[in-house]
Amino acid sequence: MTSYFGEFFGTMVLIVLGNGVMANVALRGTKAEGGGWLVVTAGWTFAVIIGVFCAIATGAQNADINPVMTLVKTLMGMYSPAQAAITMVCQLLGAFVGACVVWIHFWPHWAETDDCDLILAAFSTGPAIRHNVANIASEIIGTAMLVVPVFAIYSKNVGILAPGFGPWSVGILIWAIGLSLGGTTGYALNPARDLGPRIAHALLPIQGKGDSDWNYAWIPVLGPMLGGLLGFAIARATELI
Repeated sequence: MTSYFGEFFGTMVLIVLGNGVMANVALRGTKAEGGGWLVVTAGWTFAVIIGVFCAIATGAQNADINPVMTLVKTLMGMYSPAQAAITMVCQLLGAFVGACVVWIHFWPHWAETDDCDLILAAFSTGPAIRHNVANIASEIIGTAMLVVPVFAIYSKNVGILAPGFGPWSVGILIWAIGLSLGGTTGYALNPARDLGPRIAHALLPIQGKGDSDWNYAWIPVLGPMLGGLLGFAIARATELI
């Protein structure tokens, strides 16, 4: 149970800080309004690092905070199917609660924002150019570029990392992906990160929020999972695992 709570709590912190930077930049009247892509990518970098540390500190055995990593570790035999399913549900719930916290934090700014797309951007990802094939390819490639380097970071060929250095290295990786590949779809890389807040967007009484774009919602869920499988296959082929 402690490990499940850690996954819930770490994912919640990830979303509070990650979606928090999205809201800070996108919503009208904040002091960070219009902060730009560098602010967004930096914010998500720190959100991942702190989210992982919080997951570890509250008992998460693996501190995945991402169903993709849970899927990959299930293929490696680190989870039973039942354990993996419960872990993914905890991650999804953490993402949902984190999005609700962001909603409360920015309470007066939703009404000030008259662009429903900006409101949705504070919750979930969306494509710069809507093209289903290209969009899902972007999520597959981006997530593969998450999974393979994560295995490289922890590879025996790299050597034993100093205690606590792993999450910082993964954070740098997230920053690199955001700066290099994130501009096409907003680099979800994490089904819970997108789906949990999108459900929150659909359920919360947000003034002027518009549609939750469920026609697109399957891409940041399926794309990262397929990218995780591709990354796992590459890591196996290159003997990183």
